[in-house]
Amino acid sequence: MDRAAFLPDLMWPFSIERQTSHAVDRREDPDAWYAAADSDIPVVTQWDDGGHTGTAPGAVSTSSSSMPSVVYAMLSDLTVEEGMRVLDVGTGTGETAGLLTHRLGGRNVTTIEVDPTVSRWARDRLYAAGLRPEVMVGDGSRGHAGAEPYDRVLATVGIREIPGAWVEQTRPGGLIVAPWGTYYSHADAVARLVVRSDGTASGRFTRPVEFMKLRAQRLSPPNHGQYVPSGALEGADTSTTAVTEAEFITGRYTALPFALGLRVRDCVQAVAEKRDGARPVWFYSLSDRSWACVVFRDGDAARVWQSGPRRLWDEVETAHRWWEGSGRPGHDRFGLTVSPEGQRIWLDDPTRSWTV
Repeated sequence: MDRAAFLPDLMWPFSIERQTSHAVDRREDPDAWYAAADSDIPVVTQWDDGGHTGTAPGAVSTSSSSMPSVVYAMLSDLTVEEGMRVLDVGTGTGETAGLLTHRLGGRNVTTIEVDPTVSRWARDRLYAAGLRPEVMVGDGSRGHAGAEPYDRVLATVGIREIPGAWVEQTRPGGLIVAPWGTYYSHADAVARLVVRSDGTASGRFTRPVEFMKLRAQRLSPPNHGQYVPSGALEGADTSTTAVTEAEFITGRYTALPFALGLRVRDCVQAVAEKRDGARPVWFYSLSDRSWACVVFRDGDAARVWQSGPRRLWDEVETAHRWWEGSGRPGHDRFGLTVSPEGQRIWLDDPTRSWTV
């Protein structure tokens, strides 16, 4: 199926290496447009929930055509077979729904999108390609009642909590495949969960990914000034840490930030750019106004500032030692169990679990 058939004339290819987007317009530069469409990269198709105008990138990317290799890997995790019914959460451009429809037929695919304009575009593109899944507008966190039970639920939006509706609307033995993560960092990992007859779902993570977040679970960045007003550094507790920058800043899609988010609850990390040999990393509590900052400086021990009821760097450093002591586990050693009581993460075995 041709990805270009689902992309708008004006779009913003996203560079994973630089973490930046730039505008490409088919009407002005068709060669660059088709080159981007044919590349294994994400392409932003909407900014700021549709409120953006102009060609410069907006503030928050809110709809996209996902990186093709990631989509195909998730479809491999989904293991669909003839006759299965699938709920596709996060229609976006409609390409993923189109792939599922090509495989299973329109009667077996329901795709849901929260943004009416995005949904309408996807429906038109799907119909133009001769593909007719059920295209719905609504909050994907509620699933879609009326077409259940589903054999598979696939989400192409990042989530922070597996909705109970997805479990309830999936048959026992069915699968939920979704990018899941914590608020600690932007990165997610693909959860592949098997639904059980007791109303729970459990399974391992397969690979690191990053998706735009489900709007119902999206978090605005912490307001730094509300946490760290003028003069707050002077009143904070100070210390040093033996943890080095190389040990801590391991990369956006590596296992360490994912693991730290699993162990340090209700916390957001913000890694600043390195300037003049120094790199600050900030931590903000989501349960109160506690904050911490560690500054890694070339040639010197890192200095730490902490304030509030929580000592966030102490929590993070403890989690770092735990990860090191556990053999630096990768994403695929972790698993997730979802029940009506909440979510529990585990390492290697569901009996070694804790609440997130």
